[in-house]
Amino acid sequence: MRFDIITLFPELFAPFLESGVTRRAYASGQVAVHLWNPRDYAQGNYRRVDDRPFGGGPGMVMMAEPLQLCLEAIRAARTEGGAPAPVVLFSPIGQTLKHEVVADWAESQGAILLCGRYEGIDQRFIDQHVTHQLSLGDFVLSGGELAALVLLDAVTRLQPGVLNDAGSFQQDSFNPALDGLLDCPHYTRPEVWQGQSVPPELLSGHHGNIERWRRDQRLRITAQYRPELIAQARAQGLLNAKDEGFLAKNASQL
Repeated sequence: MRFDIITLFPELFAPFLESGVTRRAYASGQVAVHLWNPRDYAQGNYRRVDDRPFGGGPGMVMMAEPLQLCLEAIRAARTEGGAPAPVVLFSPIGQTLKHEVVADWAESQGAILLCGRYEGIDQRFIDQHVTHQLSLGDFVLSGGELAALVLLDAVTRLQPGVLNDAGSFQQDSFNPALDGLLDCPHYTRPEVWQGQSVPPELLSGHHGNIERWRRDQRLRITAQYRPELIAQARAQGLLNAKDEGFLAKNASQL
C-alpha cells in the first residue's frame, strides 16, 4: 500500500510516521508514505505556489501549475501497473470519513492525498485530477495535513500485524463486529481507585456474564450518545431479544 502526499508542510508528518504503534507499518514499508512539496515544482526565484483569487476576496488560492507538475512527478515515480492511483482532496464537500469508508480505503492499494491550504485550490486542477473528496466533518481546518494524518492512521491500524492484538480493532466503536455500536468502558488495576470499584461482572471470571455486561454497556452508551446507531442496528436486524429487553428496561435512564 502506498500513499503519496502533496503538502506544503511535509515536516508535519515526520513525528507521526516515527511514533506510535503504527510506526512499524511505515518503517517496514507495509504502508509506504512519500511526501511531495509542490513548491519544489514552482517556477521563479520565489517558488510561488499561490496567487490572489480572480474576482477579489480575502486569502490566496493554490495555483494549478505547480500542483500539475508535482502530480506528474508522482505518477512517474509510482511503478505499479494498472489504473492510475486515485487523487484524494480533503474538503468540506467531501464524503464524511466513517468506519466503512476507512475500511474500504484499508483494502485499497493506496492513493495520492492532496492537502489544500489558504482559501483553496484552483478549481480547474480539481476538475481535471481529483477523483475523491473526503471530509472529517462540518468544520474547517487550516489545511489538509491533519485530515491526511487521520486517514493514514485509521487505514494503517487496520493492516494485518500492525496492532499488537490482531483482533483489537474488531472491538473498536463502529466496527461491524460490534454491530456498529460504540465500545464499552474499560478498566485496569487497581480494583479500587479513589473509592471507585471495577464492575463486579468483570471480576467474576464468568466469560458469558462478562460478554453480556459488555454488550449491555455498548447498548447503553450508544443509546445515550448516538441513538441513531441503535436505530440503524435495529433496522438491520442486529439486536436480539436480550438487547431489546435491556433497552426497554433502561429506557427511562437513556
